[in-house]
Amino acid sequence: MSALTLLRSLFAYQAWANDELLEKLESLDQHVHNEERHAAIRLIHHNHVVARIFSAHLGGASHGYSADNTADTPALAELRAAVATSDRWYLDYLEILSPPHLSEPVAFTFTDGDKGCMTRQEMLTHVVLHGGYHRGEIGRILAQLSITPQWDTFAVHLHQAEPTRATFIHMDAQRTL
Repeated sequence: MSALTLLRSLFAYQAWANDELLEKLESLDQHVHNEERHAAIRLIHHNHVVARIFSAHLGGASHGYSADNTADTPALAELRAAVATSDRWYLDYLEILSPPHLSEPVAFTFTDGDKGCMTRQEMLTHVVLHGGYHRGEIGRILAQLSITPQWDTFAVHLHQAEPTRATFIHMDAQRTL
């Protein structure tokens, strides 16, 4: 499997996981769990801002952010739409990105003014790993409220997106017996 193929699969997973998590948060009673809901929204918003910052770096554009989050907290419906748009941007970007461009270094400036340089592949990997980290934090918040978080794993996504994989696993298990 090529790096580009893997990144496409990981970003499809991220879009799925973000949507599942945001749907779960919509069901959270904001009167009963206001503080926890707000904390979860802030984490998702931070993750979204970082994704937008890195998409700007990848596109050679200015992102307009002065920090890795904003002072305001968006409404959940607005944030869900923005996250979906951002996830779509990455999926579209990966469709036009050629394999040789993955190793191309991109110089950029962090929001604190420090200079940075990463390859496109490293930047894309950072965005996916960063998202998983913060979804995990939100999953922990939900678990502490005795709310079962979604089953946010790459394996679950792959088997939901491609149900025939379960057949292949079963056939492989029979071959090894």
